[in-house]
Order: sequence, then C-alpha cells, then structure tokens
Amino acid sequence: MGYGKSREIPDRPEMIALLRKAVDIGMDFFDTAEVYGPWTNEIMVGEAFRGVRDKVKIATKFGWDIDQETGEHRGGVNSKPAQIRRAVEGSLRRLGTDYIDLYYQHRVDPDVPMEDVAGVVKDLIQRGKVRFFGLSEAGAKSIRQAHAVQPVAALQSEYSLWTREPEDEIIRTLEELGIGMVPFSPLGKGFLTGAIDASTRFDERDIRGGIPRFA
Repeated sequence: MGYGKSREIPDRPEMIALLRKAVDIGMDFFDTAEVYGPWTNEIMVGEAFRGVRDKVKIATKFGWDIDQETGEHRGGVNSKPAQIRRAVEGSLRRLGTDYIDLYYQHRVDPDVPMEDVAGVVKDLIQRGKVRFFGLSEAGAKSIRQAHAVQPVAALQSEYSLWTREPEDEIIRTLEELGIGMVPFSPLGKGFLTGAIDASTRFDERDIRGGIPRFA
C-alpha cells in the first residue's frame, strides 16, 4: 500500500499470509498508518495479527486530514487535538487492539503547536491507549518541542544513499536526546535495488511515477 494510490489491496490474501509468515520467522515490529488506503492497510494488519497480538509491536500514524466518518482524505494535515483523539479510536478499532505500541505524528502540522500534539499523546499514554510517542519527518526544532512535553521514542524519516539530509542535524539531535531512528525507504523505494532502470514504467496507482525529486 505504501506505493499505491488505490484504497483496494488486490493481493490482500497474499499480504496477510506474508505478514503471518513474518511473525512465524521472528519479525515483531510492523508499521502502518490510517492514511494508507485510507484505513484499508490498518484493517488488513489487524486481521493478520488477530490471535498473535502479544507477539508483535504495531506502529501506526495520525496527522493527515482524514474525515473520521467517511475515511475521505481531504488533503493537507490535521493534528488538532480533537482529530487525534478521534483518529486513535479509529485506529484501535481497525487494528483490533486496545493499545498502540508506537503512535507517530505522520507529518508536522504548522497550525497546531507541537506542545499541544505532544500533550494529547501524553494523555493517551496515561490512559493506556498508546505506549510510545513517535514523530515522522519532523525537524530538530519540532523534535525538541515535542520531547520537552512527552519523551519521543522514535523518529521515522527517509534515509538512504540518496536521502542523506538527516545527517546534517537530525541524527545529532536524536543522539543528544536519546531518541531512536526508524529509517524508511532505505533502498530508495526500490530504485536502489537494480530492479528499476530508465525503461521502467509504473502504472497510474504507483506513486513512484510522480516522485517530486524527479520533477
């Protein structure tokens, strides 16, 4: 789903089987988000881990402007406190669990103070709905502001041979504050695997056909 624009998962049975196999061979950390679909990926993850919840750690994310009634992605970001509180209930329901191991803010919302976002997640942690607070693609200032209210456990950011920006300031900040890093797209969304070349064509559902760095 990370590379698709459709709310459908055409190979859903195969994906569920793959996730269950991953648990069988010892993998225990899995990442999703309400915006993937929206919602369909969380539903699939919840189904895949039914009965083995105690063996896995699930991370999911909030922060895009998702209509919490219809699942419509309205564009832009939304980390208003009321939106976060509604989003977490939806994620818990779709994942079939009563707690989320790692709850990320998917993108920083410039219209909501980071301290307010961290405060809401702190309350969710105190209520037992969330175990740890994470950020995704946040800058050093935002990380520090959030961490001062509720310790940030992990930052998720793109980091690979062609995305080295975290080395400028982010990694030093994380080391100073004792925050872990969860890099995504370490193989450049597949571009660094040798399987993609100038002749590769992506179908209209694949976001890799319109990555901004190639514009």
